[in-house]
Amino acid sequence: MCGIAGWFDLKGQRLPDRSLVHAMSDAISHRGPDGDGFHFEPGVGFGHRRLAVIDLVTGDQPMHSRNGNVCLIFNGEIYNFRELRAELEQRGHSFVTRSDTEVIIEAWSEWGRDCVSHLTGMFAFALWDRREETFFLARDRLGEKPLYYATLPDQTLIFASEIKGLLPSPLLNRAIDPCAVEEFFALGYIAEPRTIYTGVKQLPAGTTLLIRRGHPPNAQPYWDPTPAIIDNHEMARLDDALLERLEKIVKSQLVADVPVGTFLSGGVDSSGVTALMARTAPDTVTAFTIGFQSRAFDETEYASLVAKHCAANHIIARMQGDEMDLVEGLPAIFDEPFGDSSALPSYRLMQLARKSVTVALSGDGGDELFSGYRRYGFHAREESIRRWLPSAVREPLFGTLANIYPQMDNAPRFLRARHTFQELSVDSRMGYFLNVSVLADEQRDALFANGLKRSLQGYHAVEVLNAFAGTAPTDDPITRAQYVDLKTWLPSDILTKVDRTAMANSLEVRVPMLDHTFVNWALGLPSAVNRRGGEGKILLKRAFEKLVPRNTLHRPKQGFSVPLAKWFRGQMGAFLEQKLDAKNEFSSAEYLNIETVRRLITEHRTGRADNSRALWLIWMFENFLAREHIAANAVQRTTAERAARTL
Repeated sequence: MCGIAGWFDLKGQRLPDRSLVHAMSDAISHRGPDGDGFHFEPGVGFGHRRLAVIDLVTGDQPMHSRNGNVCLIFNGEIYNFRELRAELEQRGHSFVTRSDTEVIIEAWSEWGRDCVSHLTGMFAFALWDRREETFFLARDRLGEKPLYYATLPDQTLIFASEIKGLLPSPLLNRAIDPCAVEEFFALGYIAEPRTIYTGVKQLPAGTTLLIRRGHPPNAQPYWDPTPAIIDNHEMARLDDALLERLEKIVKSQLVADVPVGTFLSGGVDSSGVTALMARTAPDTVTAFTIGFQSRAFDETEYASLVAKHCAANHIIARMQGDEMDLVEGLPAIFDEPFGDSSALPSYRLMQLARKSVTVALSGDGGDELFSGYRRYGFHAREESIRRWLPSAVREPLFGTLANIYPQMDNAPRFLRARHTFQELSVDSRMGYFLNVSVLADEQRDALFANGLKRSLQGYHAVEVLNAFAGTAPTDDPITRAQYVDLKTWLPSDILTKVDRTAMANSLEVRVPMLDHTFVNWALGLPSAVNRRGGEGKILLKRAFEKLVPRNTLHRPKQGFSVPLAKWFRGQMGAFLEQKLDAKNEFSSAEYLNIETVRRLITEHRTGRADNSRALWLIWMFENFLAREHIAANAVQRTTAERAARTL
């Protein structure tokens, strides 16, 4: 795991600004504390920060081909590099290192742009082929590793593993994208390829960007989740087939020249991955768990049962519920507003693990692949009603019910809430958007300042989901929702959280369930094998019963959480009020309606409503803007000082 950054001249062979590339690399030094490396030539500047995991002696980067024509910087791990190396050797290629980095170079030489289709793993890399005059960026299929880039006014391109790696450039357009603000308050994250800055884009998951001098940049997707056709033999033995596939993947992801551990929350996914690791690893497994003071959120009891069953070395730490220092630091970790409050316990978990290991396995992906989220069941039931009732009847009927009956306590669960009526009053895509929204349309309308609403020019965050709902390779409503989540929620929220909190602690995290072949296999399963009644992940739980105690699997889903409601009735709420009352102190005033913010705080602190989710988004947005104003002013001062020195 590493960090990459660099500069490329789109129109010629100007000399690179070495000090800029060094500054970009320094900005992401936490991603690679074990060393750095640089490559400069006319038109190209590469910087690399290394976290040594494989081939500790000869795996330094930038790495060059034997003839010197190709230069590569790479972040991630290629799990099939040994098999690829053997295949490439049969095709006449030779190697001088034991690293997966060199395998990428030779794969490029053999297959060109299609080299990514041969790679199994998590990766983001930049490659310069001098002979072909070709610059190439690539990102892994699911988006485990990030890659940001910007085209500057002087016709150069800069790129980095994190947005902070681009910020040293004084030419970067740091204007706030109003559409990103809409997405943040609607979804809790900003969906790739958009970022908070108008001038910065994220290369989408499963996409490459190729630039040949004299030709326009060419972005091209190379992979999309596609339900596999599962043969009758596997369908007759799904439990064993799942375990065999996942165990093989876990084993492949244990390859490292440094200690490897596992995260163990006590939930289904992490318990299964931990058990498979214990069955596969040659040494005793070390498992890490974060607990909570509140028993409503704490799963350490179940994690301990699994750890004992697997004979694992179990290390537990607890959050105290007053993590204000970390709350203040989140904007510096994510570089843009990020609304998932589980980033707090995630960071503490990464911090705990890094004291003992350099690599850890995670159970992320199970909910998306095996229908673990309750929203999938809600969406499927709503879809059945949409098919039964014509829209001319359904939309006005449920629209009226949404306005008249805010709560129907005696109705079935999925018809109790006004929220459900709203979802049924619209079409399938908008219904699922309302299902996953953090703040509803009317809440955002009240919260946004008039200037922000005008600048949106009609843009609505539902377009994030619409971009994929219509191209889903299935008619099944649950599988379609899973597909949309794999293209939006997973890379832009879940995997962003994992990468940033891990790399802030110089820790590599691997996610076995996101092996692309396993993803396609899971999507090919009939929805009925994953859901029964209100319970999801039926197949996964049944398979994992062979590995861990049954009582750790069949219980309500908990997940990471923090006491937001309590916090905003205390110190955080008071701090927001102080910023509102202090003249020129509330950075969000340009974007948010101050009176609405005041009302939300007052309602929450007096107990009339639980507005903690809205207040958390406001808090994250405000903290980001406050830091951004300071940082932007610093860049302006640095630019002015440079200009003065040249006079």
